[in-house]
Amino acid sequence: MAYSDRIKLIKKIEEIRGSQVICYLTSIRPNLNAQMSEDAVRVFFDHLLLLPSRPCEKLDIFICSNGGSGTVPWRLVSLFREYAKSFNVLIPYRAYSAATLLALGADEIVMHPFAEMGPIDPTVSNDFNPVEVKTGRRLGISVEDVKAYVTFIKSTVGITHEDELIKAIEILAEKVHPLALGNVERFLSQSRMMANKILRTHMKTEDEHIIEEIIENMASKLYFHGHPINRVEAIKELKLKVVTELPSALETAMWELYKDYESEFENNVIYNPPGELMAEAIDPNTDVVPPPVRLTQIKKSSLVASVESSRLSSKCTLEMRFALHAIGATGEPIIRQDVLSQKWDHSQPS
Repeated sequence: MAYSDRIKLIKKIEEIRGSQVICYLTSIRPNLNAQMSEDAVRVFFDHLLLLPSRPCEKLDIFICSNGGSGTVPWRLVSLFREYAKSFNVLIPYRAYSAATLLALGADEIVMHPFAEMGPIDPTVSNDFNPVEVKTGRRLGISVEDVKAYVTFIKSTVGITHEDELIKAIEILAEKVHPLALGNVERFLSQSRMMANKILRTHMKTEDEHIIEEIIENMASKLYFHGHPINRVEAIKELKLKVVTELPSALETAMWELYKDYESEFENNVIYNPPGELMAEAIDPNTDVVPPPVRLTQIKKSSLVASVESSRLSSKCTLEMRFALHAIGATGEPIIRQDVLSQKWDHSQPS
């Protein structure tokens, strides 16, 4: 569905909700997971400037994302509070990590029956993280994994003597650079601080114990970063302001709008340019790459993020080049991957 047609669904949700709707989605396509990043904040500002009034009575953010930078939710929530008297989040499907953090800042969270949120414990990456041998990429470190290791040594294994605990930490430090472990602690503190600031934008000082309970539950007590939080759990166990009694028209419109984005992002199609490249290079008669290896390449342009309202469409596309340079000594292909461009394009309805 083209943007001009999708506007009808956006306006339908606005009519049902009595609100102004801005949609924010990042790619959750297999092998092409995109992050909520700082550049989207600037794009959101363009959309907010087009609102019919400031502050508007009610702003709804329709969101689907696996998460991203932990500072983006705080910047966005602060911005939304500048431009709306009431700010809410509509979740049709998935809002993980930083997207969950954004939802914590809403006056109400509207969850579709298929919707899910996730814990807010961060996964940390920096130049000191361990390197994966085969690919050379830096591995992310889950904050809760580090804490779980220490808990395993102390509680499950039963090691409590100080000297033995020091040895256990030394073993961890041999595998993970001490500065990477320090970065983990810093990010955990930042995640909790951000959650605290975000919750305080709509909760009162006397709700201090509720705020602390929510943060503890979302950051530590779910144990697994990929744990999906359904709307019943969000209300009963996590004490979040979740709306579940949706009018059937709203439920249908939210899902139809998500399905349209799902198709545009190709979220149900595995992103596999190297496989496509090898399919072109391999001789169909012999099932091998005939020598000498000729330089074979393909280019792929993919949608990785979208911010849309009824007044403006902003899309971020990533263009990659995949080139087969050689076949390794053990027969594996050596494929070079280059980012040719990543940019936002904007259009308004005609």
